[in-house]
Order: sequence, then structure tokens, then C-alpha cells
Amino acid sequence: MTGRPRFAVAAGARPVAEAAEEVLRAGGNAADAAVCGALVACVAEPALASLYGGGFLMAREASGKVGLLDFFVETPRRKAAIGEVDLREVAADFGSARQVFHIGAGSVATPGVPRGLTKAHLRLGRTPFRELAEPAIRLAKEGARLSAFQAEVLAIIGPIVAASPAALATFGDGTGPLKAGSLYRNEALADVLETFAREGDRFLSEGEPAQALVGMAGTHLTARDLKRYEARWREPLEEARGSWRLHFNPPPSLGGALVAFALRLMRAEDGPAETALALEATARARIEAALHQDAEAGAARLLAPDLAARYEAELRGRRAAVAGTTHISVLDGAGMAAALTLSNGSGSGVIVPGAGIMPNNMLGEEDLVGAAIEDWEPGVRLASMMAPTIATRADGSVLVLGSGGSARIRSALAQTLSRLIDQEMRLDESIAAPRLHAERWPEADFEDRIGEEARARLLRAFPEARGWVADSMFFGGVHAARREARGAMEAAADHRRDGAAIIG
Repeated sequence: MTGRPRFAVAAGARPVAEAAEEVLRAGGNAADAAVCGALVACVAEPALASLYGGGFLMAREASGKVGLLDFFVETPRRKAAIGEVDLREVAADFGSARQVFHIGAGSVATPGVPRGLTKAHLRLGRTPFRELAEPAIRLAKEGARLSAFQAEVLAIIGPIVAASPAALATFGDGTGPLKAGSLYRNEALADVLETFAREGDRFLSEGEPAQALVGMAGTHLTARDLKRYEARWREPLEEARGSWRLHFNPPPSLGGALVAFALRLMRAEDGPAETALALEATARARIEAALHQDAEAGAARLLAPDLAARYEAELRGRRAAVAGTTHISVLDGAGMAAALTLSNGSGSGVIVPGAGIMPNNMLGEEDLVGAAIEDWEPGVRLASMMAPTIATRADGSVLVLGSGGSARIRSALAQTLSRLIDQEMRLDESIAAPRLHAERWPEADFEDRIGEEARARLLRAFPEARGWVADSMFFGGVHAARREARGAMEAAADHRRDGAAIIG
């Protein structure tokens, strides 16, 4: 490659990054590449992304304007009788941790991906939508070769894959989930993608796949839910840090406010013990600010100067005592940036008849609806931990990043941003560095390559901290791209989630 790079892409799978590259080389912009990548992710990352999931797009236009498109899932407008709902409990095994999920047709929330990708393309894109869908259609027809990581994810959610004959037929090989190297082909999904590209999002919200989705036994969803769903542009939360201005996912999402709060408690000189204390304090502050009860008012309380100052003072006084989401980041040569995060939860374990799509199980995710799974309020946008982020500097520098990882998203992004901005690490170094996560003292999880002294300090602060011998997808998957003031570009993807980065 000669001359100045024209684009940078980082994504959770090689086929996704390559499809985005294809769009950019053909003259598409960052938004086009992100939309194309999202469609390909629904094929190449079958356990993490789905047309009947939800997500967010943080976009910086070439003019410098930054906006957040919220196309996350909503609760249905009515609740079916408890005895009629298909809701089952399964457990996913992460090796060093176990997480319980609820699946079945009764776990499916109103999806937002079709409306979201269409709305993003309408406002920001310039390549015809049909062309953006071609790589995903081609991959679904010809088959995507499963990487070791994608096979590992399917194995982790093996009980979900085996939850119905249709799911096992779609994502299994007759004996269990597809293995590494297997060819995942989905011709029904290819047909859906072709019609979606030709007819628009109404096909997926009112056409045959929509009718099949709301017709599943045991679901809360109705045709009205899909028809009336809207993707919404929102003003990002903004925070200053050093010479950077950070743009975070705003309410009703929770992730952006929590990353912002955690960063207020973190310093460049922090070691693992101090970082864990900051993350654990963020989890407590989230409860104190009642962020889950009212995301907008809670975010205002969380980010009010007095609350952050109180928690910071508490931490400084304690010093002496011392996982189903994917993301794509894109920068183009004209100055546009796109950070798009998708989630299907862990999947509902059911397949929409005739469509080859496993819809989300967001109504079964405790991180979203709380421990009382059936207590959700009808007709509201669910809060999310997803936090696609864009940071800018007055000199023209742009940083775009996001992460998968459920509750660990805020930890992964806060640590990566602190290393990039406070410690001025390289992009790849900041992502590869060991991570930790803390929710409730005295427990914490950490990648155990932090050195003896740092480990001892962490264990004094968190006596029940668990060290992970190998880096794990449990700690998120940060994919990022950055353009320097003079135009140089870099991209880095997370090895924990089989990421791929391309500069061209």
C-alpha cells in the first residue's frame, strides 16, 4: 500500500471487516460500510447478531456533527397470559463463570435492526442498499466457514442451539452446535436478505417473516409492535477528558453514562486494584442513581458533579487498603466515522419459520429486565449496556470504538479509553492489555497477567477476586479505529473475540 490510508475498519469477524473494506474501496462511506458489515455479521457471527435483534450506531458526519441512532429492542405493547408464554431457563458456561438466560418465544422483544439499518442508510449512506446487502446474501448462500471463536460461542450457548429442532437444524450438525471449520449455510436467510434489500424494512416488519414471528406460539409480540417500532436519532452524552471530547450513548441506554462515570473515577497512574475499585464503585453508583428505574433522570444524577466527587473521594481514601454482542468501527477518508454495535442477546432458541432467523431473547436477559423476568413494563425501549463511542479533538483527530460483552462492556471501554487517552498507549496495546471487571465487593474477575505486586494489591482490595489464566471473551471485545490529525489511520481488533482490522 502506498500513500495515505483512505479508511480503517475493525470488526468482530474477518468476513465483516472484508465486506466493509469492499464497500469502501468501491466508493462507499463509513456508514455504508457499517451497514454492510452489520448485515454480514448476521451471517458470519450467527450467535451474536440477527436481523431480529437490536443495536446502536454512533456516527460522525464529515461536517463534524455527531449523532446516535438508537435501534435497540422494545418491550411488546401487551403481555400474554403467563400460562400461555413460552419462557425457559438455560445456563451458558464461560469456563470460569456461569450465566443464566431465559429463552423461548416469550423472551423475544420487538426487534429494531431492520428499521435501524434502513434509517442509518437513508440519512448517511450513498451506496444503494441492494449493493450493501450483496456480500451478506452471497455469504448466506455459499456458506460462512466458522472460525474457532464463532464455534466456541455456539458451544457456550449449546443449550440454546439445542432448544428446538429448528435451531439445531440451523446451527447444528446433528450431534450438537456446528464445530470450527464447519460451513454455516442459510439459504432461507439469504432469501430474506434479498427481499429486504429489494423491498425495504417493511418486508421484515409487515411481510411474511414478520407474520411468522408474531405467529409463534407463546410470544408476547403482535403485528402492531413490529409495524409501529421506530429507530430514533438522539443527542449523545458528551464528556471532556484531556484534549478529547467523548461522545457516549445517551439514555435510555445505560452503557454510555456508566462508561463516563467510571472514567471520572479513573486516573492514568491506576493499577489493577484501583481500577477494580473504580468499576465496583460505578456498579454501586448505578444503583444509587436509580439508573434502571429512569434512565434519563438517573443519568443526570449519576453524572452530577457531587456524586462523582463523593465516590472519587471514597476511592482515594481506600487506596491504601488496597459476554452476545458484536461491534464494527469504521473511518473513511472524508472524515466520517461509524461505530455500530449489534446484539441478539444470547438468542431465543427458536427459529422464525421460513426465515432462517433466530430472534433475540432480550425479555429473558436479567441485565436488561432485572431478576424478575416477567415484570417488564409494556411498550418501552429497553435500556442497554451497549456503548458505541466516538471521541474527537480540535486538531481533527477521531477515535471510534465499541465493545461486546454484556455487563462487561462498560469495564472494557472505560479501561481502553483510559489507556488511550491518559496513558497515550497505541491502539493495539490498549486493547490487548489485561482487563478486569468488578461488580460487587469482594468479588472481581481479572486476566491474570498483571504481575505479582499488582496481583497482591488487587487481592488485598478484593479478597475473592478470580484470576483467569487465559484471556476470554467474557471481558468484552473492543474493536477500534483512529485517525490522527495529519491523516494517518490505525485500526485494532480484539483477540478475545476473533477480531479483524483492515487499513486501506
